[in-house]
Amino acid sequence: MAYLIVTIVAVVVAVFTLQNTEPVTVTLLVWRITPVPLAAVVLVSLAAGTVLTVPLWIQRWRLRSRLRSLEARAVPPEDKPPDSKSRLA
Repeated sequence: MAYLIVTIVAVVVAVFTLQNTEPVTVTLLVWRITPVPLAAVVLVSLAAGTVLTVPLWIQRWRLRSRLRSLEARAVPPEDKPPDSKSRLA
């Protein structure tokens, strides 16, 4: 299933790239870059977003994995021994 999704995204990106070759001007604060193909601007933005997002997903995956392992080691509440104060009373 994952390969199908990757293939569909790759085809969509390829079609987008072939259809959007018009030059555009990119302006950011005081910098101005001209001419740049529109597809290049979008693909660079996509790559930058991926580079910034993937580490966050990896961290989230590791935290979930650690949480699952800690939950598996935890003693369920009903199996815990009675509190020492309740035994004294």
